[in-house]
Amino acid sequence: MQLDELSPRTLRDPYGYSGKWHFYPADVLPMWVADMDFPISPAITQAIVERLQERVGYPQMKGDGLLLERIIQQQSQFGLEGLTPENLLLTTSVVPAIYASVLALSSPGDEVITQVPVYPPFLNALSEHHRIARHNPLQPTPSGWEIDFDQLERLVTPRTRLLLLCNPQNPTGRVFRRDELERLAEFALRHRLWVMSDELWADLIYEGQHIPIASLSPEIAQRTVTLTGPCKSYNTAGLGGGVAISHNKQILSAMAQVSKGLGGHPNVLAMAAWRAALEHAQDWLQQVRAYLKGNRDLVTGFMQQRLPQVGYRPPQGTYLAWLDFSQTPLAQEAHKIMLEQAKVGLNDGRMFGPQYQGWLRLNFATSRSLVQEALERIARVVQAVD
Repeated sequence: MQLDELSPRTLRDPYGYSGKWHFYPADVLPMWVADMDFPISPAITQAIVERLQERVGYPQMKGDGLLLERIIQQQSQFGLEGLTPENLLLTTSVVPAIYASVLALSSPGDEVITQVPVYPPFLNALSEHHRIARHNPLQPTPSGWEIDFDQLERLVTPRTRLLLLCNPQNPTGRVFRRDELERLAEFALRHRLWVMSDELWADLIYEGQHIPIASLSPEIAQRTVTLTGPCKSYNTAGLGGGVAISHNKQILSAMAQVSKGLGGHPNVLAMAAWRAALEHAQDWLQQVRAYLKGNRDLVTGFMQQRLPQVGYRPPQGTYLAWLDFSQTPLAQEAHKIMLEQAKVGLNDGRMFGPQYQGWLRLNFATSRSLVQEALERIARVVQAVD
């Protein structure tokens, strides 16, 4: 797999298939939506082709039994034990499962706590369904992003019902330690909160270890639904596919009920691709993860040497860099300036929480030369206004 050979010419397909590469004009480097530019594993391609040789009628509604077993094995490797197929609810992707979790585990007017900055569907699900969002901002420290546990305690009221967690964290790339997760679990149990944990990025970690919060004790497992899927690790977002996992089958039943008529049945090609990924694409994943770590290190070195005025803390996981332009002259219009002057398409920080004006999210899952080119374009604009 020649990851260094990717170029805009080859990535901007002539059919307009790529939402990432066709959203902005052709002179803009798209470093925004969380898609990798890398070709998918040949094992996944082969599995899709082979599955098309078979019947593609309605699948079993619970999903492919062999896929469910592979998901259970994967979760066991992370430390989440004691699962059976009845503890899994397949979803069309993780985002519908985020919405279903909010709808199933809280009611209109209830308060829901989430760390910010955070993946925008967390915030959208709350506002669109009339939940009251209580933000617990992650605190930037010299050693990285930290949870403010004192603030967390101050947020709780009798109306608080649900705690939302993203681990590994999007957009900061934090991978939470066991002691942090244990404090979150104790907090949730003490206040009788439900927990939704989005663990979609668990395979893309450079430092630290992924620990499912539901693995910490039988008590927290009964109050937690874990969400995951193949799209970030294996670059299959266009196929969809996700799963909600819980030792508490009533949580899954409630999620299925609120999704009734909306979620659709499992996609046969998505299931075939996911199973092939878990069975045959681990070498591919290891190679991609090593390349991404090299890109992360390139971003880190560049930010420290060339853009020290822009806030940045190296992500421990994901392929996302969370950049703070709020202390630069670009703060008020950072996204617009980068798009129009640097010709780099990034995610506006305000999507991840209203207090993050002047922050931008950069996706470094592309060839190293394109990462370097995007950083050079950004640096030229920043240095021109300093």
